[in-house]
Parts: sequence; C-alpha cells; structure tokens
Amino acid sequence: MIATIEISMYALTNGYEQKVIDFIQRIKQNKNIRVDVGGLSTMLYGDFDLLMDLVKNEMKHEFANGKVVFLLKIAGSELTKEKLPEVLKS
Repeated sequence: MIATIEISMYALTNGYEQKVIDFIQRIKQNKNIRVDVGGLSTMLYGDFDLLMDLVKNEMKHEFANGKVVFLLKIAGSELTKEKLPEVLKS
C-alpha cells in the first residue's frame, strides 16, 4: 500500500538547524521513497511498511541523541499536489 507521511522535527537543543538537516539528509538517502522538503514539514511518499520502518528507525536515532519532538500525519494513500482536485491546484 502506498502511503504519505508529513513529518516535522523539532530538536530541542542548540544547533537544531543542523540536526534537522542531518535527519532529512538521512531520509533522502533511501531511493525507494519520494521526499519533498518544505519550510515547515517534509512529505514522504512510498510503501507504507517501508516508510514506517524508516521513520521509526530515524526517530529512535534522534531520541537516543538528544531531546527532540516529532509531529506526524499519516495517510494510507499518495496525497501529492498532482492528485488534488483541479479546483484546489491554483
């Protein structure tokens, strides 16, 4: 099943910018998913099990290396701009 995860990471430390960048760069190394980085969140698209395993492992890594908060939205389909109704695209 294809899924979408919208994820935001808030590192509660000095130098939080680099921690967020490092997190996103690690996720982008997986060539089996699509990653769209935005100013407030990052969208992940791909196989549900793959996404969940990837996010789980990366979150565990971050929790083991400092204080961090994640916000997630998960959908059981591909929710891209291209899939929006035409009236909402403009």
